Amino acid sequence: MHNVSARTLVLATAGLTLALLGWDYSGLDLTLARWFGGPAGFPLHDAWWLENVAHEGGRRLAWAIALALCLGAWWPVGPLRRLAFNRRLQLASTTLLAVALISILKSFNHTSCPWDLAEFGGVAHYVSHWALAQTDGGPGRCFPAGHASAGFAFVGGYFAFRGRAPHLARAWLVAAVAAGLALGWSQQMRGAHFMSHTLWTGWVCWCLAWALDVAWSWAEHRHLLAETELFE
Repeated sequence: MHNVSARTLVLATAGLTLALLGWDYSGLDLTLARWFGGPAGFPLHDAWWLENVAHEGGRRLAWAIALALCLGAWWPVGPLRRLAFNRRLQLASTTLLAVALISILKSFNHTSCPWDLAEFGGVAHYVSHWALAQTDGGPGRCFPAGHASAGFAFVGGYFAFRGRAPHLARAWLVAAVAAGLALGWSQQMRGAHFMSHTLWTGWVCWCLAWALDVAWSWAEHRHLLAETELFE
């Protein structure tokens, strides 16, 4: 299959949205949080391998890859050579914009992290992240998951590559999703996020990447039409 149809993308995204809403409704966020934390907090909060390897190491690696994609837009190496300049620019831009969007959404959200809840030794009480006008008594700014975006931000590579290298596009997508889930899970164990924070981060990054791909393709089409009319 060379390209996934728009209809398939719509159905897959709609199904994913319903699944995430079902997760929110299930109340499993707290169930999972209780696996790793209790009234005394989260024992793995300061675990060296989670804090220094998964958190700081993962963040630095993600920024290094993002920088490489930015440089690769003008000086492509490896698989980036398969892409035209505008698609390389799309990949770099999508990655940076995804990280920025998640950061902006976090800054306006009142949801606090699991380690801030009274149940886990903090002061806040649990409030759904959809209760936008309601505060939970904690510091907030924990939804969506910023660290998970260090993996999910790269899902735009699927759209950049799918026209020229569909197999690579699918592998890129799997790697980005796996990285986002792994980084989100590491924060889950520390008490930094609920699973829904991670899952919705992936959804936001996916929808942004898809929207930018549509806009990029439309702009590319308009440019080709303009060039055709110019030489007619």
